[in-house]
Amino acid sequence: MLGVARKYPSLQRCAGAAILAASVSLAAGSSSAQQLAAHSDQQQDALPRSAAKHAGSMAAVAPSATPARSDAKPAQRTAARGPYYVDFRARTAATYGHAFVWYGKTSEKSVEVAGLAPAGDTLPYLLGHIMFVPSETGASYGDLDEQYLTASYRVYLSEADAKKVFAYIKHLQETSPLWNAATTNCTAFIGRIATFMGLKAPFHLLKPEAYVNELRELNGGRKTVQLEPDRG
Repeated sequence: MLGVARKYPSLQRCAGAAILAASVSLAAGSSSAQQLAAHSDQQQDALPRSAAKHAGSMAAVAPSATPARSDAKPAQRTAARGPYYVDFRARTAATYGHAFVWYGKTSEKSVEVAGLAPAGDTLPYLLGHIMFVPSETGASYGDLDEQYLTASYRVYLSEADAKKVFAYIKHLQETSPLWNAATTNCTAFIGRIATFMGLKAPFHLLKPEAYVNELRELNGGRKTVQLEPDRG
């Protein structure tokens, strides 16, 4: 080959030019290949991020084929209301009002009424502010009329507990022969019923409407009562 180059110098020059052109072409091709590879890597890097973003968007709007397992505990059921009730009530009256209770069964329209009031008209009531006077413990005028109602707090009981509470109410009626405005008055009477049921009772020297509302507040507005085993 060396002899041929010496014999034909023009051929040597052509060969050198061809080698130089091939080298430049190879270098350019290598650079293009590197740029192409880098561009391809960028597309490959961007594709998973784009795909992940698209998949996240689709997951937000499309329901999953299989429901995800949840470790959350099921919501606890609220305590069922019993079929019996005691309703602590207050109504208007000629002076500062009257407090009493309704009690009975939710499926029945008829109700029992218990409360403590002076027996008779105006004179026993006036005397009852300075001394003890005979009382009555059943329904009084206005106790069954909703238009006179100013406050109400109803609590529900089971049948077993209702029997005990209703028996206590009747016993309280039978053993409360006297009324006095400062001591054995209507709010003190229904407060004893509330205490027997396990409720917190306010101080009895409150007006009936305020007393019933305070009774509800003290007990957090609870709707059901379960008596302690030793009650009754």
